[in-house]
Amino acid sequence: MKFDKVHVYTGDGKGKTTAAVGLAVRAVGAGLRVLFVQFLKDCSSSELRVLKKLGIKCECFGEGILLRCARARDIELCEKGIEFVREAILSKKYALVVLDEVLTALKLGALRPDDVLGLIELRGAELVLTGRDAPKEIIEMADYASHIKKLKHPFDQGQNARKGIEF
Repeated sequence: MKFDKVHVYTGDGKGKTTAAVGLAVRAVGAGLRVLFVQFLKDCSSSELRVLKKLGIKCECFGEGILLRCARARDIELCEKGIEFVREAILSKKYALVVLDEVLTALKLGALRPDDVLGLIELRGAELVLTGRDAPKEIIEMADYASHIKKLKHPFDQGQNARKGIEF
């Protein structure tokens, strides 16, 4: 079976990473090798603990501080992440590769569209891209594209993120 489709989970609603985690769990449950890479995050997200217990390789390329624009350190880490993912895809070790918050890294300027488009063009693994504001060109290249829209969220009333629910 060939694994080369591209999935995009985008929008301002809660659930993009959650959807990617669900797909990763399904894939590993079917005996597939999975790589879960987080951009801009620092590996403190609760889901990584259980993914690792399931045998999913997890890597993070970020410091966990999301600002309105990328800093030099964000750019450096995200570029390392892209190179790590490129090597992983070319190795053919993984059927599914999740790039969590890669679209947010694009929006903030930590990555260039060509960085992500180059990974898509490899078509060497099933790719999942998450984050807000997916560029049109990436949606057009995707095989699956879901827009997750926020209707209501406790953040709107000033509530902070809660461990185990939002991260």
